[in-house]
Amino acid sequence: MMGTGKSVVGKALEQKTGLPRFDTDEITSSKLKMPIKEIFSTHGEEHFRNLETETLRSMSLEEPAIIVTGGGIVLRAENVDLLRQLATVVWLDVDETTLRMRIRRLSDRPLLQTANPEATLSELLAAREPLYRKAADLRVDISEKTPEEIAELILQNIKNFPVGE
Repeated sequence: MMGTGKSVVGKALEQKTGLPRFDTDEITSSKLKMPIKEIFSTHGEEHFRNLETETLRSMSLEEPAIIVTGGGIVLRAENVDLLRQLATVVWLDVDETTLRMRIRRLSDRPLLQTANPEATLSELLAAREPLYRKAADLRVDISEKTPEEIAELILQNIKNFPVGE
């Protein structure tokens, strides 16, 4: 979900493991040479989601790597299938209260540019939680943890999962 620190945790995992990191939002943003917020406002969410899927389709990892995705990647079953073929899927989970506090500090969330961002966040969480639960091989509660602690927790637990199978 947005605001859980996926990008920062991905960077921490990259530092801890030395593995390459691929961030689908960064890749999509660089393809269009514009920030995600601008992609949403200029081209719309559907176009962004199409680019996100194209990015996943183009990945064929020969070596282990870290893939960081946007929170909406699970909205398409094809994306979940592609991710599960590429890697162990980790869900960074946090309670709604903590998520609200984290997101308040960030004003660049395109999906929260609504008349009532808090209600929108609640709706997004309710719609996405079952998708995250279904997609995830590993759920990590990130409450009150630093990105480094979260990365370490992932590395400790991911040994139980066959990566890339």
